[in-house]
Amino acid sequence: MKYLIVGLGNPGAEYENTRHNAGFKVVDKVASALGGTWQQDRLGWVARCSTRGRHLILLKPNTYMNLSGKAVAYWLQAEKLRPENMLVITDDLAIPAGTLRLKTKGSDGGHNGLKSIQTILGTQEYPRLRFGVGNQFAPGRQVDYVLGEWSQEEKPLIEETLQRAADGVTLFATMGPGLAMTQLNAR
Repeated sequence: MKYLIVGLGNPGAEYENTRHNAGFKVVDKVASALGGTWQQDRLGWVARCSTRGRHLILLKPNTYMNLSGKAVAYWLQAEKLRPENMLVITDDLAIPAGTLRLKTKGSDGGHNGLKSIQTILGTQEYPRLRFGVGNQFAPGRQVDYVLGEWSQEEKPLIEETLQRAADGVTLFATMGPGLAMTQLNAR
């Protein structure tokens, strides 16, 4: 079996360590753990790796968050995969920092990356791992918050959560979404 694992984020050094790039950071951890090497390819960076007989195509779209659906649709078609054989990893303001939520379907929740994917694919039925970044921002400062970097106080929690998320990706691919949800959503 093979899976497309999509980490959402924005390309460029200015976004590298922002909350909005949590998806990129998770797939970086997965690639590092499983020996994947990033290569620039069509509409993003791709790393291929395997674990327990499962082939993972890791994708970091270079289309910017609001156009993520274009890269996702291309790679699903190129790899001949259905949306249920994909996991999209994204930041989420609606859940506290350090919290992970895996769902097999759902709305975009106001997230522009998910909105783009759902618009282009024409479905909400695909797995997504939401990486909580919290919502400690003043009214009207949401964009500054998600495009801001983690504070020094947050970094230990975020590193631990990135590792749990990367482990969850492997669990999703090898044991299925049900067991992965039980493990990841319990905290």
